[in-house]
Amino acid sequence: MPDAFEAVEAPREAETPTPQPVTTLPAEPAPVPAPDVPRALEAILMVADEPQSLVNLAAAVHVPVGAVRRAIADLVADYDGERGGVRRGFELREVGGGWRFYVRADYDELITEYVVTQNPTKLSQAALETLAVIAYKQPISRGAIASIRAVNVDSVVRTLLGRGLITEMFTDSETGAINYGTTDLLLTQLGINAIDELPRISPLLDDGREGFDSDQH
Repeated sequence: MPDAFEAVEAPREAETPTPQPVTTLPAEPAPVPAPDVPRALEAILMVADEPQSLVNLAAAVHVPVGAVRRAIADLVADYDGERGGVRRGFELREVGGGWRFYVRADYDELITEYVVTQNPTKLSQAALETLAVIAYKQPISRGAIASIRAVNVDSVVRTLLGRGLITEMFTDSETGAINYGTTDLLLTQLGINAIDELPRISPLLDDGREGFDSDQH
């Protein structure tokens, strides 16, 4: 029989478990409703600097590739005036496996004249440097230009295109990258007959400098 005065051990309090953080996964983006797919594609293509493949566009609007293909076909027909509407001054064109907006060829001369007469301001230092890279290394892609200059050149390239000083020469079939070169307008502005008349810059570069080969101008 236990001693009446023996201490009785008090019951231990139950330990409260430490709450664990709850990990929430980001919600999957909702697909664009079918009636809005063409408008969504317009918005994306309006700001795209490079041709966009059907796969990229489908991923952007979160709908199947087939739906994007049908929407692109409808947009092309709409812009071409095949649906009873007005034929637009721009077109949606497939280049190098991707889609992009372009000025319709009928208005090339008009656009060139407009750009030359409406943009009399001087080029910025960044634009001049980018133009020099293109002139000496053409044909060259936007990514290669950015690698040489070590800065983003998207806006500068758009400026040079808008001024008519450079042009899109071709699209690489493997990468889809547009390659740029200079135009006759640049030759006129510089007062030369051919790009070969540009001064050689190799003597001005330090040994081992990347970006321009020793046998380049």
